[in-house]
Amino acid sequence: MIAKFLFGIAVAFAALGLLTVFRIPDWIDWKLTVVACSFGYALAAVPLAAALLAWCLPASRGGMAVATGIAGLLGFGLLAQPCVQAWLIGRDLPRKLELSFGRESPEGAPFTFGGLFRAWPHPAPRTTWTYSGSQQLDFYPAIGRSPAPCVIVIHGGGWDTGDRRQLPHFNYWLARKGYAVADISYRLAPGAVWPAQREDVAAAIAFVKLNASSWGVDASRLVLFGRSAGGQIAEACGYGLHDPALRGVVALYAPSDMRFAWSLGRPDDALNSPQLLRNFLGGTPETAGPAYDSASGLFLVTAHSPPTLMVHGTIDTLVWQRHSIRLAERLTESGVPNLMVSMPWATHALELNEDSPSGQLTMYALEWFLAAVCR
Repeated sequence: MIAKFLFGIAVAFAALGLLTVFRIPDWIDWKLTVVACSFGYALAAVPLAAALLAWCLPASRGGMAVATGIAGLLGFGLLAQPCVQAWLIGRDLPRKLELSFGRESPEGAPFTFGGLFRAWPHPAPRTTWTYSGSQQLDFYPAIGRSPAPCVIVIHGGGWDTGDRRQLPHFNYWLARKGYAVADISYRLAPGAVWPAQREDVAAAIAFVKLNASSWGVDASRLVLFGRSAGGQIAEACGYGLHDPALRGVVALYAPSDMRFAWSLGRPDDALNSPQLLRNFLGGTPETAGPAYDSASGLFLVTAHSPPTLMVHGTIDTLVWQRHSIRLAERLTESGVPNLMVSMPWATHALELNEDSPSGQLTMYALEWFLAAVCR
């Protein structure tokens, strides 16, 4: 009985570890990949312990012990390997950031094994404001810096869900690094279709500028930051609003070409993408073509577009990495400073745990980028 239990544990965690290597089929809940990507390193000891116990307990010796040992070592290796990959990527990341955005010196290294178990940032002060209609934003003043650049955060959620308080500890970290943060709500589909979301972002930018003096914000140094659907909105607004105060765009695992997204979508995928896009853009590419185009950052890039940082996981099944690859190519062709940080083990919501391999690399790249574009 003990032998079977240990074998089951080892196999289960080995299967979880496979989610850091392969794209999952749609019938598996994509949130399991988030667990493997963001917390796998903390779980890696479990299959290793199962393997060791299988060899140490007399009742579990024999062929079952061998199988448990193999599965346990495999699970440990798969769940721990993102740490090694992150260390290797981190060795070259400063050079790539310097080539793209100029020389900066964030504290610490891009990835450290000791950073896997750091304490998360302490809460920072926050006030809530209504900026347009019923839409609100949470403002976090920069700690120890005034006037400070302001990062306008646009939440994810597939355009029809989500809220501005998804990852508050990320905002705490930004505020403690000397950046003001305006984390905004925006109108959601299907009640509001594009370009309603662009109008909300424009209104939020105007509101930040209006209150810049009293908030201790430098109104000429603003950055749009978005995750997933919020990254799409950040790109489309950053390139489409033509506001010289926008010094940069940060897009994490974001779709940049809505026509391309439509071509990949299927009713049986994890998001029912065709219905989601119809709700957000008001139809299909044939019936709502202008909305698809004006919501696609890829089509809006010019030589005057703001510098852009993209972060994307290679095995992301919700938004294919090809979106960010193609956008990086278009930005480079247009002479716009940019960098895409690719993480082979990572999937959607890769920075959920900021201590994880993908979280550490994301925060290091973001700190470098913000310092460079907000000089």
